[in-house]
Amino acid sequence: MYNSKIQQFPNEVIEELKYYVYRLIDPRNGETFYVGKGKGNRVFNHMKAYDRVDHFEEADDKIRIIREIDRAGLEVIHVIHRHGMDEKGALEVEAALIDAYPSASNIVGGQGSNDYGPMHALEIIDKYMSEEANFEHKVLMITINKTVFDQNIYDATRFAWKISKAKSEKVEYVLAVMQGIIIGVFVPTEWKAATLDNFPEFNFEEPKRIGFVGHEADSSIKELYLRKRVPVKYRKKGAANPIKYNF
Repeated sequence: MYNSKIQQFPNEVIEELKYYVYRLIDPRNGETFYVGKGKGNRVFNHMKAYDRVDHFEEADDKIRIIREIDRAGLEVIHVIHRHGMDEKGALEVEAALIDAYPSASNIVGGQGSNDYGPMHALEIIDKYMSEEANFEHKVLMITINKTVFDQNIYDATRFAWKISKAKSEKVEYVLAVMQGIIIGVFVPTEWKAATLDNFPEFNFEEPKRIGFVGHEADSSIKELYLRKRVPVKYRKKGAANPIKYNF
């Protein structure tokens, strides 16, 4: 069981904190492994979640790191990065910090990261000056902002997503999207459970998710979509879900 020296804030402190943004830091290497926002004793709730996880295999990356720190006889470092905010301000700070710490174990980016996260100056110009795509096919748009830096665009797009297999099989083209711009166009030929048997090249599995096998679209199709902006109606402000369909 995890035993932190500080497990909760006094009520007087909570009143002053209001909404805050925090970081969980691994004392073994000084790296931030999680960014979050909340109020009250939210920053300590991850320790309680750790106590409730009975099997190592069932834990997410954040809980696994906490478990490793505990087994080493050390304690997670809790840093309140900014406090005294309202919820809107905390969401903005949280999103900026998640972008600033890309190695953090947050499953999705912060609010607005897909549209307003870190970009090169040329990407900013592309985002606001590129022609808007006109979808002529059934497409699945997948935002790959955080994964493309470690993989090629095809691999970053095809594995592994929590989506409906039945609906995905109706998709004609899968579009890789970064910061609202389409940077890859692929034809999915088969959708499979995201297991090592089906995708041995990825060296890990997510059995409850799926991925696809396919290839790049023909040049005529890429000409329709590549380097164009995703239409604004599919770019809801603040949306963190990386998956969108046009049908």
